[in-house]
Amino acid sequence: MAEFVKIEKGLGPEGRIAVVRFDRGDGINALSPEALRQLTEAARSFEDDDTTSVVVLTGATTFSAGFDLKDPEGRSRKSMDLGTLRRHLKLGPRLTRAWQEMEQITIGAIEGFCVGGGVALAVALDFRVMARDAHMRVPEIGLGMNMSWQSVPRMLHLMGPARTKQAVILADQRISAAEAYEWRLVEEVADPGKAFDAAMALAAKVAAQPPLSVAMTKLTVNRLTHALDDLASHMDVDQFALASMSEDHKEGVEAFLERRKPRFSGR
Repeated sequence: MAEFVKIEKGLGPEGRIAVVRFDRGDGINALSPEALRQLTEAARSFEDDDTTSVVVLTGATTFSAGFDLKDPEGRSRKSMDLGTLRRHLKLGPRLTRAWQEMEQITIGAIEGFCVGGGVALAVALDFRVMARDAHMRVPEIGLGMNMSWQSVPRMLHLMGPARTKQAVILADQRISAAEAYEWRLVEEVADPGKAFDAAMALAAKVAAQPPLSVAMTKLTVNRLTHALDDLASHMDVDQFALASMSEDHKEGVEAFLERRKPRFSGR
């Protein structure tokens, strides 16, 4: 089985920085089900790590193109019964929850593009550093789906209601680094090719702080911020399952694969 994720530990001040590198070697870093599992395990591997206080997550030349619509396991969803489909759809929420609940401070270094599930992963992190020539996009609605993985409440906390609607509903709209910064979707914009360096510089500042106080502060802020998120988004897996059975979803995916404009019917 191919390894898509590599972890480096012991970096930076007092060796308190770790780097998680996600690279499928395909130039777009699409999130196949296996990639979701490996990224989840990477986050969980830090559960008993009391020497790492900051984790930087980075892609290769790009952060992620989102869920892999061409992956055989992913495409098998269309033939799954509802129960099997619901279990399979929990891979994404499990991933983002694992990264959000890490005790360490997490920083995303975004180069190239960050699309769909890539955005869902990015907003589950504590901080995001984005290259000036990179962009984000949330195409789920344009594919006849809903934005799930508990992403909507996370985006809402960052941007507010109007910007969240704008980012999610206007599916064809690219969000530039400048717009993402203005909208508060990212915290820092770096020169092209320098997002990782900027993320490491931020990580060094965090790593120089007292680790226990940092961890407890993160826990407090997250608990207060996300207290109602489960209540607000507990249905998004079922909404996704329902939407995936619609004619509009089938048309959206076919149009994407055929590189044409979709024709939605509301069915």
